[in-house]
Parts: sequence; structure tokens; C-alpha cells
Amino acid sequence: MTTPKAAAQDSTQPSTKTVRAVIKGQVQGVFYRNWTVENATQLGLKGWVRNKRDGTVEALFSGNPDAVQEMEQRCRRGPPAAVVTGLGVFPSSDDPGSRFELKPTV
Repeated sequence: MTTPKAAAQDSTQPSTKTVRAVIKGQVQGVFYRNWTVENATQLGLKGWVRNKRDGTVEALFSGNPDAVQEMEQRCRRGPPAAVVTGLGVFPSSDDPGSRFELKPTV
């Protein structure tokens, strides 16, 4: 049985959620960006991922809210060689583009 509160949440959930994520730790040189492209594509997300010169990885994820949330959870673990020590996730209104892509380092 669905409670009125749960039903209200379901009806107000946006069809698309867009977030910017910053991943900290040992996340460069460990296949993190390619792993992110594979996982985001598998989840049907749009957006991008790139290395930053400060040693972090930055990504924009956009799509079904459940898929975005799942990607956030996957980013906390990362690929096998990564050691994630922090994940910041922030709402974003940036244009995710038409697919998920790898961007150059900034």
C-alpha cells in the first residue's frame, strides 16, 4: 500500500535530474573516466566526465533520477584500482548534451 506522502513524492519527482559530481582520492590513472563513461552509458545517462588538474575527477550526470542516484553510488566505489576518499554532488542546470562523453582535462 502506498502512503499519501509517498504518492505525493512520486508525483512531484522530476523526470530528469542533473547533478555535478566531484570525486576525490586516487581517481586519476586508474581507468576512472572510461569506467564512468561505461557505467553512465549503461544507465542511459547524458553528460560528461573529465580529469581536473587538482587531481580530482569531475562529472555531469543527467537523466532519470533513479539512474542518477545509482551512478552517484557507483562513483563512491569507482573502478577496482580507484581509492575514492570523497564525493561531492551538487544540483546543476548545465546542459548535459545528447550523450555521455569524455572531456579534456581542465
